[in-house]
Amino acid sequence: MTTREFRDRVRRRARHANLAISPELLAGLERYYALLSRWNAKVNLTAFKLSPGGEDEAIDRLLLEPVAAARHLPADARQVLDAGSGGGSPAIPLKLAAPHLYLRMVEVKTRKAVFLREAVRELALADAVVETARFEELLSRPELHEAVDVVTIRAVRIEPRVLMTLQAFLRPGGQIFLFRGPGGSHVAESIAPPLVWKATFPLLESLRSRLVVLEKVRIG
Repeated sequence: MTTREFRDRVRRRARHANLAISPELLAGLERYYALLSRWNAKVNLTAFKLSPGGEDEAIDRLLLEPVAAARHLPADARQVLDAGSGGGSPAIPLKLAAPHLYLRMVEVKTRKAVFLREAVRELALADAVVETARFEELLSRPELHEAVDVVTIRAVRIEPRVLMTLQAFLRPGGQIFLFRGPGGSHVAESIAPPLVWKATFPLLESLRSRLVVLEKVRIG
């Protein structure tokens, strides 16, 4: 499938999701998808079938869902930490949709971290770094305490311990973006101060996905 055909397919899926895709964003998403496809043949980055033309579900989940989530970023958000970045979605498409963000991707598996660094280089992503570590380990660095505006997380089991770790990165008023599918459990039972539920937004109707937003409040 040609570049034009791939881009037409992404545009159709975007219109179906009521998303506006600029030419610059579309070009970035295409380069990311092509790189992900090449690497996925050798390194298991995603379970989706990444055919040259793109499968609808893969395009929706890996590319368009993060773009939809970018609409809900706080206006003053600048620092984003993505926990368990894997193959780079939602982090990289979110960064492409909001280039002003400083993005820190955290991935413990070395081969996936190598891919993420290659993606940063190949896509010429300014203000994007990769940490080969568990996100818990980054709390040993004082400069990261309460330094982040938004933490994004997908495909990680949401437990009280995980949320308490992630909130330590957030400034007061900062938010956690939880990407949830139709079968994702409700997180209300896992939330404890200083985190509170702020909103739940639908993302893509085709996936029945949603974005659960938690906010860190100042206590005392």
